[in-house]
Amino acid sequence: MAGSSSDRIEKALARIEAAAAARAFTTAKLVRRHTLLRERIEDAVTSLDALIAREGKGE
Repeated sequence: MAGSSSDRIEKALARIEAAAAARAFTTAKLVRRHTLLRERIEDAVTSLDALIAREGKGE
């Protein structure tokens, strides 16, 4: 026999918890990447705004 019902349930719960932890890690990683990308885009837009403003003044 492959084990008792409670053993199979415990193993299934362990697999579910491992999958949930992996997903949480992936989500956290994506959030960090998104935040960094957003900051870089904001910096680029700010630089472009400054360049456009200078060009508009004839500098």
